[in-house]
Parts: sequence; C-alpha cells; structure tokens
Amino acid sequence: MAKNKTVLYVFLPLIILGSIVCGVVLGGLLTPSDVNSEVFFPKNSRFNTRTKLHEMLRYIEDMYVDTVDGEELTELSITSMLNELDPHSYYIPAKDFDGMNDPLEGEFEGIGVEFRIKEDTVMIVSPIVDGPSEKLGIKAGDRIVRVDTIDIAGIGITNDSIIKLLKGPRGTKVEVDILRPGYSKKFHYKIIRDKIPIFSVDAPYMIEDKVGYLRITRFAKTTYQEFLEATLKLNKAGMEKLILDLRGNGGGVLSAATAIADEILEKNKMIVYTDGRMRDREEVYSRSNGSLENTEIVILINENSASASEILAGAIQDNDRGVIVGRRSFGKGLVQEQVTWPDGSALRLTIARYYTPTGRCIQKPYGESLEAYHAEAYNRYENGELLSADSIQFPDSLKFYTPEGKVVYGGGGIMPDVFVPLDTNGGTPYLYELRYRGILHEFALNYADKNRKTLIGKHKSAIGFKNKFKITDSLFNSLIKFADEKGMQRNLEQIIQSKELISRGLKGAISRNLFNDIGYYVIINDYDKTVKAGLESFK
Repeated sequence: MAKNKTVLYVFLPLIILGSIVCGVVLGGLLTPSDVNSEVFFPKNSRFNTRTKLHEMLRYIEDMYVDTVDGEELTELSITSMLNELDPHSYYIPAKDFDGMNDPLEGEFEGIGVEFRIKEDTVMIVSPIVDGPSEKLGIKAGDRIVRVDTIDIAGIGITNDSIIKLLKGPRGTKVEVDILRPGYSKKFHYKIIRDKIPIFSVDAPYMIEDKVGYLRITRFAKTTYQEFLEATLKLNKAGMEKLILDLRGNGGGVLSAATAIADEILEKNKMIVYTDGRMRDREEVYSRSNGSLENTEIVILINENSASASEILAGAIQDNDRGVIVGRRSFGKGLVQEQVTWPDGSALRLTIARYYTPTGRCIQKPYGESLEAYHAEAYNRYENGELLSADSIQFPDSLKFYTPEGKVVYGGGGIMPDVFVPLDTNGGTPYLYELRYRGILHEFALNYADKNRKTLIGKHKSAIGFKNKFKITDSLFNSLIKFADEKGMQRNLEQIIQSKELISRGLKGAISRNLFNDIGYYVIINDYDKTVKAGLESFK
C-alpha cells in the first residue's frame, strides 16, 4: 500500500540535496570536481528524522544556488508527502482556504449576487433571495460598473478579482454603481455585506402526481435543514414518492448525509460505521421517527457521485429501503478530518474508512498511482461500463447480502439496483463543441437578458415557461449563426442529427437564466432517461 511507503523521498526539492550528498545526479555519477565541499552534522548532536526534514529545508533555503521561497518549498513538500498517503488527504494553503471551505459551511460573506462576465462587464444573473443586494432592489440583468473607487467595466476584469472586491466580512460596506437596461442613469447602492447562503438543495418540485423530485449538489452543514424545508413543501403538495438526485454530488459533510438517511429510515437502523487505526469504531443509527419513513424512495447516482452521496445511497440500499438507479458511483470510502493551522491553512487527513450497514467498504483501489486512480473514471468509458452493466465484474470476495437477501458488492462504489446506460443518442461533435465552448449558454444568456421583462411577464413560473415556450426555427437558426460568428465550423449533417438536443438545451439554458436551476431541471428531466427509469421503478 502507498501509505506504508517512506514519505520523505517524495520531496522533490530535497532530491537536489540528496543528490549532492550521495554524489549522484540523474544523469550519472558526480566527479570529485563537481563537489565543492561536504557538510556534516556533529555526531553527538541531537538528530532524528523530523530534525532532518527541518534542517534540510533550512539548508536548501540558505545555500541553494538560486533564491528559493522557503514557505513555498515547505508547502510543496507537505503536498508531496500527502500525495503518497492516499488520493483524498490534502493540504489547503491559507490563500485558498475560504474558497474551498465556504461550500462545506454552506455560506460566505458578501453582497449576495450570482454574476457572470459578459462583454467585459459584470452582469448580475440573479440576486440571492433575502440577500443584501435583493433587499436593496438590485435586479437580474443589472451591470456593475464600479466598486467603491474602482471602475471595473471594460478593463478585462476576471471572476477572481471581482469576487475579491465584492466579498468581505459581514457588516462591512461596499458601494457599487450599476447600469440597468432601459435606464440612462446610473444607480448607486451602498451595500452592507452579510452572510450569504450557498444552497445545496436544488429544484424541489412535483415531477408527477404524488411524486416529488429534488437534487442535492453537495453535502454542507446547511444541507439537512435545506432538505427538511424542501421536503416539507413537497409533502404539503401531496408527495408520496421522492426521487432524490445525487448525480454529480462529490460528497462533503458526513453528518448531513446521515441526518437525511435518518429521515428516511425507521428507528434503530444502521446508517454507516467508521473505523480507523487510531479511531475506535463508531456506528451511526437512525434515532427518531423520520418525516419520510412512509415515502417511497428512489436515489439517482452516477460515476461522479462520491463519499457522502455513497453513504446515503448505501444506507438506503443496504436496509432495503429504496431503489438505487443510474450507474456505479465513484468509490470513495475514506473519511477526512480537517485541522486548521494558525496561519489559516488547513490539512484534510484521512483518519478512517467508512462502511455501509452490510459491512461494505466501497473505496476503490488507489495503491498504484494518483494518475491511475483518477484515470479510472475515464477507463469506465473505455471499457464500456458506462454503456453496459455486463462490463462490470465484481469478485465474490466482495459480495454482501442485505436483510432481504439482495446481493450487493463492495470495493468500488455503489452498484445501482437499476442500471441506466449513458445516453449518447443524438450526440455529435458539433453539439459537444456548442456546450463545452459555452456558446449555447452565452447565446441563451444574451437572449434571456434582452427579453427578460417580456418573458417573465408572459411566463410567471418555470413550469409555465416549460409548458408554453417554444424554440422556433428562427431562434434555432439564430443560435447556429451565433456559433458561426464564434468560429465554429458549420456541419449541417450534425446539426440536423443533434437539433432536438440543441433545442432542448437552449430552452433549458434560457429558463435557468430566468428562473434559476429549477428552470433548467423541470425541462431537462422530462427527457432524462435516468429520471424516467426512477419514475418507472416506483411502478
């Protein structure tokens, strides 16, 4: 196993020093003239492996032929060391901490807007509900042209730089000048920054009579409360069955996943247990009567569902409580603990493995290399697994049984009860280029921005937009012409082949710009084969 290797040799900066001391370089042996002198620590000095690490870093910083940044060298060494342990232990530099930690906290501090840079101008896509910007009357489509004393329009502003200007501690003030379409004057706002939620529960709605749908994008500290609020509304709307979409959810806070499982499982059912070398086994059981104990459950997963998503799906599957639909999940069964250091940096270290109620550890192998580990997802496509369940082979040694006798497997993700292959019908290189270059979404943003008042006035809700708005041939052709202007090579055969998917994606993208994520999913889900399989599994 990689974690048993000696970690010191991975420090790339230290290889230089080791080469000098040993008299060896990567090209061959050193001759006596290559070495100016040798340095020895006194034999009676206090010296151990940890002292050696510190002294080597200090010596390199003091004596290396070129100037080196000692702090950067130390951080590179830490990163290299953690890479030798497992794929999910990692170091977070202080400068990156907020950006990586805010999604887990479920909030950040700022003015509360979603924005995009359009034609070198910051355009507000949506003010966050109940945030300080919305309360002041800032609207979707507004352009921010000045922040405090800095003009930001037409100067090549980047996402990172505008985030730094707008984010800040709660209670601090930022002043912005805004241009609003249809008005000649600038609007000036003094905004007091506040705590802004980062929502992790998307698009809760009644997808069919008595069937609710919602999507969880990540598991944050606020996810459980968001989930309760969403399912309460769905219950009031007559929900008796729930599709819980965890596709693309890479995990997050473990307790959020177990709390949601607790709402679904009856009392005293095991949800998960963890065990580690220095951590005693900890078992998590459902405790009280949950709000969804009598609700039929379907969970959607795919190859990008990981960690806490797999804990939730595994708990439901192992307790025979619901149906798992989709494709085999990622396979992350390692538990990380975060330690924050005085300089603002942090370490997320694997301290245990988690196991589903039947005893499965679903962590996929990681001993070969980090590159091979991350390439495994791509290899699933290459070996045909994403298109056929028959391509997946599990050894009998990883076979487990649920209380009702269903066979489940460990050692490489959660295998769904109902397999749904990747849908490639209608896909063409032209369609993929439209998506990946952002041309389709840019066109949709422009269209929604130009026609926002008319569209929202005519279509009061996402459902209303879905039912009544049509992609006309004229609008479709305008998109193709826009793609031409962006340098895409027109391919008539591929355009015809993908026309339905292009039109569907365009309608969903326009709706998202008008009604946020729910606007997109109410349209796309009507054609989603995994969602359809989930609905069918209820029957």
